[in-house]
Amino acid sequence: MSDAAQPTAAEVRAAAEAVKAALDRHLEAVERRSGEDDPAVYAAFNELAATAEAYDELLYDAYDEVTPFEIPGDDALPAYAGPEEPSALSVLIRRDYAVVEPQRLLAQAQRVADLDPDATDTAPAGPGGVGHNVHTALGVLFGEYEPDEIASRHKEFGLEEGDSTLWVAAADDPAEPGEWLSAPFDQPDAQRVVCRFDVSAVFDEETALGDDPDDDLDDAEGLDDGIDDELDLDGDEEDDTGGVRTPKR
Repeated sequence: MSDAAQPTAAEVRAAAEAVKAALDRHLEAVERRSGEDDPAVYAAFNELAATAEAYDELLYDAYDEVTPFEIPGDDALPAYAGPEEPSALSVLIRRDYAVVEPQRLLAQAQRVADLDPDATDTAPAGPGGVGHNVHTALGVLFGEYEPDEIASRHKEFGLEEGDSTLWVAAADDPAEPGEWLSAPFDQPDAQRVVCRFDVSAVFDEETALGDDPDDDLDDAEGLDDGIDDELDLDGDEEDDTGGVRTPKR
């Protein structure tokens, strides 16, 4: 806590009053809402989140205390604006890994190359060959195995899982063959995301500090179980992998 930037008691009190007023406005907007996607409710929600975050920061700076509220981050999805009944969809997946055991990775890639010499044809070339170059070894393994198999067997390949996310985005029509291959990872339209599934160690930490010690998130090994499960189009409840199904709001 910095004394130079410490807010006054009056500033903290004013921030608390702003939260109370924002709570009232949010409840009023909810009571008067015209439908599920009423813009007035979203505006009141965002105002409440902003005032609560400001109060939390001032409270911490002044008194080294925090609130029990979880403030939505900047990665919150906007209101859904896609078709009511999507006739097509795109599934966007990102999985992060750290190479923690390079020798294991190299050995596995060399084993694949020994069994199937053609497996190295599509791998990026690197000095030293498959068993001596991590760059080439990664190309061999990801060319040989499906992403889901690598996710379930990542430890065998000397990899450690990082964060993972899966977005299900609605589309008006199926894409034509080859239509988006030149730029497959352009920023997706967040307003067309029907639901998303996130897996991160941060959720384990939050649960360890939460009110329910019986919740066990240690069984989460990746997105595989969550992908195979039936998708929840409401997207606002915990999934079976220990991740979080992020609300559309």
